[in-house]
Amino acid sequence: QARRRQVAAAQPAAPDAEGFIRNWLVLAPIAIEGESGATEIDRDFLHGEATIAPKAGDKINVGSTILTWEAHKTSDYFIDFLQSFGKARGEYVAGYAVAYVIADQEMQVTLALSTNDQGKAWLNGKPVFKFAETRTLEKDTDLIDVTLVKGQNVLVLKVINEVNNWQACARFLKNRVPVTNLQIASAPK
Repeated sequence: QARRRQVAAAQPAAPDAEGFIRNWLVLAPIAIEGESGATEIDRDFLHGEATIAPKAGDKINVGSTILTWEAHKTSDYFIDFLQSFGKARGEYVAGYAVAYVIADQEMQVTLALSTNDQGKAWLNGKPVFKFAETRTLEKDTDLIDVTLVKGQNVLVLKVINEVNNWQACARFLKNRVPVTNLQIASAPK
């Protein structure tokens, strides 16, 4: 049965009907120093966070803690880091989420995302987004014009929580319409 779950997890998934990515690889929680996410959002906890390409089960030493990348399917349009990964520690923490977005052709799209609290995003190794204040999650708070290449695109989110909710969401839009003809893979090619 565990093998069947692995095979099912390895099959690419589509975004939901609204285009939100629901399948992610997540690494969390990572303790931040102090109580300011604004200063910690620029700390590269992974020594190469922009270009990571993890698989489920990969282990990484962060500070003095060994963390494991986990395949995660969200129960709603957003990742609820606190509910799913914050049992041991859910405040003054950082987390990463990676999605392998497969496009059947190159396309000019809008990356629509939101984070609670601070957030950063990279697409194919290039920085595309940074928010350094506290806020609540809303759909499509930030809209960034990007290009999806034909084949695999690597979307990396970093989200810091100071207190209360710890969440993030992302989808791609074209002319304000959700892009749903994408595949979300759980491992890099």
